Amino acid sequence: MEQPIAVTRQSFDDWMIPVYAPADFILVRGEGSQVWDQQGKSYIDFAGGIAVNALGHAHPQVLAALVEQAGKLWHLGNGYTNEPVLRLAKQLIDATFADKVFFCNSGAEANEAALKLARKYALDSGNREKNQIVAFNNAFHGRTLFTVSAGGQPKYSQDFAPLPGGITHTPFNDLGAAAQVINDRTCAVIVEPIQGEGGVVPAQAQFLQGLRELCDRHGALLIFDEVQTGVGRTGSLYAYMNYGVVPDVLTTAKALGGGFPIGAMITTDKLAKTLGVGTHGTTYGGNPLAAAVAGVVFSLINTSEVLDGVKQRLEWFIAGLTEINLQYPIFSEIRGAGLLIGCALNPEYAGRAKQITQLANEEGVIALIAGPDVVRFTPSLIIPEQDVKEGLARFARAVARICS
Repeated sequence: MEQPIAVTRQSFDDWMIPVYAPADFILVRGEGSQVWDQQGKSYIDFAGGIAVNALGHAHPQVLAALVEQAGKLWHLGNGYTNEPVLRLAKQLIDATFADKVFFCNSGAEANEAALKLARKYALDSGNREKNQIVAFNNAFHGRTLFTVSAGGQPKYSQDFAPLPGGITHTPFNDLGAAAQVINDRTCAVIVEPIQGEGGVVPAQAQFLQGLRELCDRHGALLIFDEVQTGVGRTGSLYAYMNYGVVPDVLTTAKALGGGFPIGAMITTDKLAKTLGVGTHGTTYGGNPLAAAVAGVVFSLINTSEVLDGVKQRLEWFIAGLTEINLQYPIFSEIRGAGLLIGCALNPEYAGRAKQITQLANEEGVIALIAGPDVVRFTPSLIIPEQDVKEGLARFARAVARICS
């Protein structure tokens, strides 16, 4: 057997299309909420693969599910169904408002499917003019041309014009502004209950409730993008459950597979009929490997023990971050829900979120940004208290370096 190719961080610059700027080290192993690089240095993982590794790294029950399924059946294609995907669909249906599920590979694909569903549902209703989509400034819905156009951040879309039309953006949490643009030509409103990439900004309850009323009044579908907030991240299984608002369509991915790529769009029987045979699809969506893993991840997270534990862990983070901020007043606000936490920087530290996370790496902790002015934490939902304390101690050393 040939020896594996030796790789270093320089290999990325040599061989990879430069759409990312990864850290200057390579991680090779993870266990729980800790990871190690090629040199054996340890890091506390407060990023969770961008809210993906909801049960940490190498969770034994998830690993066992993957290995077991790998010995049975990997892939069939969508001309055939399989047992793991049907069981996972039933889990999602039993736990949510939904009656039907479409599986894909990512959040972007789930949102693409939701937007296509909305357009076709309106067309099938007989109104060819009902094709307008309302979305919100600073939103993020994916990187396909359709979803990046729906996202309200021109920096991600402006270089790829001409963009798909019929999409209007309006300020987040401004119901009056939304009411000005939602009308009888609107086929869908797509919204994140908490804007993740846009700065970890929670929606106000009256905003989402008002969108529900506007959609009902004008016959538009309300789509909740729960790619980042879903599967326990906020302390509820899905964030819509915190608001008393039920969407028509919900998209979920990231934590659903606990690290294995999978996404889903869930909806009602009435709307599901819109997408008949041949109207949409994906080669890998709902393959047995992904579905088997996701089924175990979902069953482990959808328990009172884990969901209540998220709320407990938020308290640990808030206490630790508040203590850091008392010593080094760097944050103007600590916001979010559950283990989707955003720390907004004070004006004098504006634009330095990336620098803070780079220093955090040097101190042995992995964190994220949500724009240039917000440090974001999306750790494992079951991160141990000792790892929270040690990670925050390391993070405090990074903050001290910024503030010195």
